[in-house]
Order: sequence, then structure tokens, then C-alpha cells
Amino acid sequence: MNLWLAAGLALMVAGLGPALYLGARGDALQRLIGLELSSTLTVLILLLLASGFDQLSYLIAPLVLAVLSFAGILVFTRLLAPQR
Repeated sequence: MNLWLAAGLALMVAGLGPALYLGARGDALQRLIGLELSSTLTVLILLLLASGFDQLSYLIAPLVLAVLSFAGILVFTRLLAPQR
């Protein structure tokens, strides 16, 4: 196990658990923050795993996820906005 894989594992254990808990509890704004935090952490974990396994082809998934999670957050924010 190299340093990249150890950092990815530590980020999975220490970061993804609280983010998923925040996404499952609370009001709508707290769930949105938990969703954004978990998608950001997932992108970072996938980037660390791609570096740890030394496979450049594994970089496609986190880059696509980063773009799609940003668009998804914009949609959820639009749905949470007060109606006129």
C-alpha cells in the first residue's frame, strides 16, 4: 500500500462518513451541503485511487463526476429556492 492509497482510505473513513450522515439528517439545506461535500470527497478519493494504482484511465470517472455534481447542485438549488 502506497501513500496515495493510504490517503484515499483515510479520506473514505474520516470524511465520507460524516458527509453521508449530514446528507441523511437535518433540513433541506443541510442535506444539500452534505450532498455537495460527499460528491467533492468522492472526486478526491477517486483521484487519489487513480494515482495510487497508477492508471491514467481511472481519471475519467472523477472528472466527469466533478462536472455532473456541479450541475446537479445547481438543479437542487433551483428546486430549493422559494417560489414566486
